[in-house]
Amino acid sequence: MSRDTEVVVVGGGNAGFSAAHAAAERGRRVVLLERAPRELAGGNSYYTAGATRIVHNGLDDVRDFVEPDERHARTTVPPYSAEEFTADLVKVTDGRNDPRMTEILVGESADTIRWLAGKGVRYRLMYERQAYEREDGYLFWGGLHVGNVDGGIGLIRDHTRIAEAEGVEIRYGHHVTGFLVEDGAVTGVRYEGGELRAESVIVTAGGFESNAAMREQYLGTGWANAKVRGTPYNTGELLFEALELGAARGGDWSTCHSTAWDAWAEHNESNRELTNRLTRQSYPLGIVVNTDGKRFLDEGADFRNYTYAKYGREILRQPGSVAFQIFDASLRPMLRAEEYEMPGISVVRADSLDELARGIDVDPAALVSTVKEFNESIDPRPFDPTVKDGRRASVTPPKSNWAAAIERAPFYAYPVTCGITFTFGGLKGDDDGRVLREDGSVIPGLFAAGEALGGLFSGNYPGGSGLAAGMVFGRRAGSVA
Repeated sequence: MSRDTEVVVVGGGNAGFSAAHAAAERGRRVVLLERAPRELAGGNSYYTAGATRIVHNGLDDVRDFVEPDERHARTTVPPYSAEEFTADLVKVTDGRNDPRMTEILVGESADTIRWLAGKGVRYRLMYERQAYEREDGYLFWGGLHVGNVDGGIGLIRDHTRIAEAEGVEIRYGHHVTGFLVEDGAVTGVRYEGGELRAESVIVTAGGFESNAAMREQYLGTGWANAKVRGTPYNTGELLFEALELGAARGGDWSTCHSTAWDAWAEHNESNRELTNRLTRQSYPLGIVVNTDGKRFLDEGADFRNYTYAKYGREILRQPGSVAFQIFDASLRPMLRAEEYEMPGISVVRADSLDELARGIDVDPAALVSTVKEFNESIDPRPFDPTVKDGRRASVTPPKSNWAAAIERAPFYAYPVTCGITFTFGGLKGDDDGRVLREDGSVIPGLFAAGEALGGLFSGNYPGGSGLAAGMVFGRRAGSVA
């Protein structure tokens, strides 16, 4: 059989480029096929803030690969151990994470980020997202400290530059629709307008989050209403083409990563200019109410990193799939500037709770009652957003940490809806991403990585572990393909 190349990577996000780098490093001839045109490329990775969860021993342990910053001298970065990373994955998924995939992700996260940094992917400490400034300096929190310079935009820019220098052939505007198969082995791909033969195919084309019909089918009724945070091109065709070849499903096909997202912004889907800035992730500091003026979740159950990816689902379940994050003048300065001061932000500001309620079309008596009950139930212990402070509001549902009275004018309401990021279900693979059949045998020539490889997440997700998984399992697939 004649081959056009040796390795085909389908999908030009973080996982795809990591696979391409690893294959090129071995001297393999690599073609990366990206469905989007170049000006819209990068997959979901382009839209991220770039946060990457890794094991490390504190600031001194990451200095070798993060950009220098004069603030480092006044910064505390708590160590994040393998045991903590593993425990966080188990906790947020209720133990439904694949143990072997978890072991690989946790064990190789630090080495893999250094591998990418050595190639020229740039990283930094994420002060604006993961640290609070105190009198004695900056304190990082939540186990997630490192991210890409210029976020997802910088990540894809770096990946692309490196791949081109390695000799990876990147072809944009190639919509892959299926696989070429001979004698049970995958020998290439079909795309709109042609075919490409290869020894191995690595699928890194994401999940089905951009396909409203598939969301309704697999995630449930109402999921067509979710707003697509990232690329519009992750529509799931190759997952189903692989299933037709006998591939087994991996992970949880009934849940996804979803978060609070600007509900009223004019262009609030696949926005490449604002990307991740349409998220609203300072909710642990305030309260969240629905259109009936009632709270419906524990805003302070845990650090934002461990709740944000499941709370979009809770917002979707509310009337009209809309809710409002409420803050007062004391809390407003603590909100993330990149999200709550973005151009064209949706916000209602008022000098009283009655006026605020009318501005968001909520019954004033209901909102005032909710806030009054909340304020009167707060534990008097000190407020400290850098730790789980136990400052509780004993209402239903409770607020377990960071309860602060909503009492000082002006008041602010930020309308949010459900923004879907990626689906948790994918294909089942072995340690190196070789796609497996239901009986555990390998489909020769077919690999998966990134969001196309299921098994790590279910119901929820620790922030930053998606990019970490993409680079770890992308590198593994590219190292053997």
